[in-house]
Amino acid sequence: MPDTGYLIAAVATAVAVTWALRALPFAALAPLRSSPLVVYLRKAMPVGVMVVLAVYTLRDFDPHVPDRAWPTVIALAFTVALHLWRRNLLLSVLAGTVVHVLLASAVFG
Repeated sequence: MPDTGYLIAAVATAVAVTWALRALPFAALAPLRSSPLVVYLRKAMPVGVMVVLAVYTLRDFDPHVPDRAWPTVIALAFTVALHLWRRNLLLSVLAGTVVHVLLASAVFG
């Protein structure tokens, strides 16, 4: 069995490394909060996220297959309307996803 001092040193080292790894991101982000780039990204990214999600969702969209097109069109319209009304990105994405899954399941299930 290892010596008690060795075990204490090993546990102390693990604690120090774990604490440092968890504290490091906060210490690194503190100076960035006032950066003009971060301020711009904070304002622009919700729109960027919505654009990326919309493009990803619509990449296989085929309007010539009505069974597949209508759930997507309705869910997209619902998501856009909800986002314009509530201005809440998380709510819009989650609710739009739920609407699409329910409509697609009803059509294909």
